[in-house]
Order: sequence, then structure tokens, then C-alpha cells
Amino acid sequence: MVNAASSPVSSQASAWMLAARPKTLPAAVSPVVVGSAVGLAEGRFDPWVAIAAFAVALLLQIGANFANDVADFRSGADTEQRLGPTRVTQSGLLSARQVEVATAVALALAVIPGLYLIWQGGWVFAVAGFLAIGAAVAYTAGPAYGYVGLGDIAVFLFFGPVAVAGTAYLMTRQLTPLALLSSIPMGCLITAILVVNNLRDIETDRAAGKMTLAVRMGRGGARVEYALLLALSYLASVVVWLTDLASYWVLLSLVTVPLAFVLLQRVRTVEGRALNPVLAGTARLCLFFAVAYAVGIVL
Repeated sequence: MVNAASSPVSSQASAWMLAARPKTLPAAVSPVVVGSAVGLAEGRFDPWVAIAAFAVALLLQIGANFANDVADFRSGADTEQRLGPTRVTQSGLLSARQVEVATAVALALAVIPGLYLIWQGGWVFAVAGFLAIGAAVAYTAGPAYGYVGLGDIAVFLFFGPVAVAGTAYLMTRQLTPLALLSSIPMGCLITAILVVNNLRDIETDRAAGKMTLAVRMGRGGARVEYALLLALSYLASVVVWLTDLASYWVLLSLVTVPLAFVLLQRVRTVEGRALNPVLAGTARLCLFFAVAYAVGIVL
């Protein structure tokens, strides 16, 4: 569901790597890192659940990236005027049919580890898995909820409560306050990646009829949203400490504040292609925050 910068490609293999958008993948697994840490902190870590959840997260993100690539090409959202990194379908590096087949393969592969999670968690996780696959495809294809401004909400829910609290629940068999509160920073930070993406593409999205939340609110509103998402992430960490759900070590996540401040300054002052490094930087922030937060709650 989020874009990342890449270098030019000269082969089929590098074209597929470009289509998979590898710089988005650390952000995709960050919620699993936090959810697994919650399980460990509560004394019920399950390595097999963690491995299966990592595999599902990676495959769903890759499938979503493929689906987004071809759907934005078909809708006209990706054109020669695109400000973001090269998209393989629009640029002709891969055919639409190839990318559609790859989408189906990635999502089908996600079902395999997903079945283990369903076996562990029951029918609720079957429903969650079905919705996650649907969300991966329908962001820009089918109903295309991303085209009507609902992408931010969907990203927050699936990368926050569903991924973090879901992973923790599979290990602890309970929905704890620590799991729920820990889902907020991940949901916020990954949504912030999408905000940067949509802020960069406001003009081309508006021209294509892709009415993202950034298009609806304008640049000023999107910048405020980005700032609020970052602030809420750190506030949630402090609340976890203040409510005695974890020790002061959870404040280790605050070591990422300088990076967040730099990114916030860039979001406020640059537009267009200059936001590509900010997008990649926000993905790094998400991963660094997740690791620091996870270490903090375990300690």
C-alpha cells in the first residue's frame, strides 16, 4: 500500500524487485516485531506464530504492491508525469498480465502460513485473513477504497490493531491493554508513510480522480495529519509507561525522535519528488521505532 524509491532496472529480476518495493517491507513486518515483543513481555512467546505472521505480512505487502502497480496503471493514476519511483506496469518493464498473475501468486502463498495462524486462533483469524487479502487488492482495484479517501483508516486498522494485537493474541490467547496500546504507534507510523505518498501525488491523483484524504484536505491538512500521527506514536509509548504496563525502558522508543523531527521538517518544506526520501525515511523511522519499542517492553 506504500511507495519507496528504487534504482533503474535492466533485467527481469530487477524489474520484479522494483515491483515488490523492498523498501516498504521493513515497515510491513514492524507490527509483527511489536506484537511478538508483547507476547514475549507477557511470558508467552511462540516462535512459530512469529515466523508465520512475518511470512503473511511480507507476502501480503508484496501482493498489495503488485496490485497497486497494475491498478494505478489501468486507472490512469500512474502516467509519465508520475513524481514517485518507476512503476513497472506503467513504464512497460512488465506487462499488466504478468503483474496480475504475480499478485495472485503472492496472495495465494500468504494463505499457506495464514492457515497455521487460523489453526492457532480460530475462525476470527480466518475472517481477518480474508479481509486483509481483500484490502490488499481493493486499495486501488475493485472497490478501490483508496480512491475515496479511506486508505488511511484501512492502513491504520490492518497495520495497527489487526497486525500487532492479532500477533500478540495468538501468543497470549488474550487481548491485553499492552497489546492494544502497542498497536497505536505502528498503525500511526505506517499510516504516516501513506500520507507522505499521497501528499507527493496530490496533483496527479486529483487529475486521475483518485480522491485520497490528502487530495480532500489539501497539502496543509496532509502535513497536519502527518505531524499528528508521529506525535500520537510517541504519546502512546509514554502512556504505556505511565499506566505501568511496561517499565521506563519502553521510553527507549524516544531515541527515534530526532529522525522524526527531521522528517517532519522536510514534510513541511518540500513537495513533489523531494518527498521520495521522506517516504523512505518514514519507513525507516517505523522500523527503528518498532525495534526500540519492542526492546523496551521486553526489558
